Amino acid sequence: MSRLNPRQQEAVHYIGGPMLVLAGAGSGKTSVITRKIAYLIQQCGIRAQYIVAVTFTNKAAREMKARVATLLKPGEGKGLTVSTFHNLGLNIIRKEYLKLGYKPGFSIFDEGDIKALLGDIMQKEYSGDDGVDEIKSYIGAWKNDLILPEEALATARNPREQTAAIVYMHYQRTLKAYNAVDFDDLILLPVKLFQDHPEVLEKWRNRVRYMLVDEYQDTNASQYLLVKLLVQERAHFTVVGDDDQSIYAWRGARPENLMQLKEDFPSLQVVMLEQNYRSTSRILKCANVLIANNPHVFQKQLWSEMGHGDPIRVIRCKNEEAEAERIALEIFTLHLRTQRPYSDFAILYRGNFQAKLMELKLQHHQIPYRLSGGTSFFARQEVKDLMSYFRLLVNPDDDNAFLRVINVPRREIGSTTLEKLGNYATERGISMYAACEEIGLGERLDSRYTERLSRFKRYMDKLRQQCAEDDPIEALRGMVMDIDYEGWIRGNSSSDKAADYRMGNVWFLIDALKNTLEKDEDGEMTIEEAIGKLVLRDMLERQQEEEEGADGVQMMTLHASKGLEFPYVFIMGMEEELLPHRSSIEADTIEEERRLAYVGITRARQNLAMTFAAKRKQYGEIIDCLPSRFLDELPQEDLEWEGLEEAPKEVKAARGNDALAGIRAMLKR
Repeated sequence: MSRLNPRQQEAVHYIGGPMLVLAGAGSGKTSVITRKIAYLIQQCGIRAQYIVAVTFTNKAAREMKARVATLLKPGEGKGLTVSTFHNLGLNIIRKEYLKLGYKPGFSIFDEGDIKALLGDIMQKEYSGDDGVDEIKSYIGAWKNDLILPEEALATARNPREQTAAIVYMHYQRTLKAYNAVDFDDLILLPVKLFQDHPEVLEKWRNRVRYMLVDEYQDTNASQYLLVKLLVQERAHFTVVGDDDQSIYAWRGARPENLMQLKEDFPSLQVVMLEQNYRSTSRILKCANVLIANNPHVFQKQLWSEMGHGDPIRVIRCKNEEAEAERIALEIFTLHLRTQRPYSDFAILYRGNFQAKLMELKLQHHQIPYRLSGGTSFFARQEVKDLMSYFRLLVNPDDDNAFLRVINVPRREIGSTTLEKLGNYATERGISMYAACEEIGLGERLDSRYTERLSRFKRYMDKLRQQCAEDDPIEALRGMVMDIDYEGWIRGNSSSDKAADYRMGNVWFLIDALKNTLEKDEDGEMTIEEAIGKLVLRDMLERQQEEEEGADGVQMMTLHASKGLEFPYVFIMGMEEELLPHRSSIEADTIEEERRLAYVGITRARQNLAMTFAAKRKQYGEIIDCLPSRFLDELPQEDLEWEGLEEAPKEVKAARGNDALAGIRAMLKR
């Protein structure tokens, strides 16, 4: 889209104060943000180093950065920050770690690390680690709302919350001792830092002269506050968002942050982008009519010049197997008839469990597909364990790697011992690994524990020496045997088959390391460099896979589809208790589910089909399914119903406008 339409131009050229751009689906918002960055640098004399643009995913940030680069002359973009919220937070913490009481080189805990630590704390405090996931989500929600452990404990409303708040207190204390932060801390810590240290905030305000925020409707309370603190003084910012595409309430996102802006910045200029460059008019009409059932502060109507387009099909299938079969055959036939690549087709669903049957049908018809949201090789537990051993061999100062492997397999070194070790290491200004053999540690810990720690360190030192002097690959294979990693895997796997598969991953990783070393032309690569290269290669390959989109039908959840578009879209499982989901019906949060359906519909460029099953197997029994209320809310004149011929004759008689009502009435009898 080379030329901007009048609304987009207005959004790009207004720099006099705070601005909200309400950008409907497919309305070219990325163009607006990238053009605005170029406009600020080239026409308004703001140097790139003073401009910060934030979004939610690394992929979106990379894409934005690449697009800005094509608009600027060489050198003009030097120092420009385009990053995710969490990366911005991480940069602030890296620069201000001393003020926050951390040592340099702090670690970031991932999902697995967090769960292991919480499990350990609960085991110790409550002799059981039941409910780790629930406690984890309590802590995440508190951090998103900027609530620290003391406040969480003071405001706990029931015994469960009280337990979670006590665990939260232990957890934060232990994290600090480990010189580590978790993902939510990357926002929480900078906000608290800015609130407690006005001079630090002042410094960062001078560094951020203009701020742009993408996907603003997905911000939570702490992200909103981070933005507000940085821009409050100058009020030079543009936020871009769409209240109709806010689908992350379960992650703490608050679409009301769009309304909050108007209160915090009364001079807020609002521009609506309503022209859609993606879909046909009929698809947009359906989306508009559906979303009109939600309450709105800002009213907008998407429109398009892409023609009226094909009718939207609603297909009734007799059960979930027939549904998956029907979608697979439709795609196969369309592919043969139109010669379109398989990557033009997307299958969207509410929950990952719906994918399994669909995968089997696609495999049966030999249709290639790509599943979004699968587990990457390097995200697997056993691979992360081994990589952490490798990282610790390469860099003994890597506290995160040390913490990951010290108890894998179990060496009877608990979180209390590690907390004391961490505090001692911080006071001495050394790594936890180095602190394991210090004499002074004996004053803090019982000799049983100091012996276990120093035994581990001696073993790793010896292994490091073997890697340097002998064949490093043989040394690493020997290490897997020495620590009886296979025994550990077998004790922590659901079946022998699962354990075999996981051990296969372990040997595959060591072979990959061997290949990396062997491919080195000069023969000068060290094992350290090979390990570093392997981690980087995995990251880059995953990015490439995401970006290159090898030919295959795209399968993903409705949540994961946001921001994407496809010529042909199938939304499966359009049933009550699936979409809208049962939990949202019970909690009366239907509006968010309606936004999810809206996101699904607006992914389609030319052709949209929605399917539902009349019966579905659930927990071993077959249940009757009601079609989704959202099908009721669509403009019936734009829908074509199929599959009703297999339905009972009362339903056939009720075709067209009354089709749904007929099916509903019959099923309720």
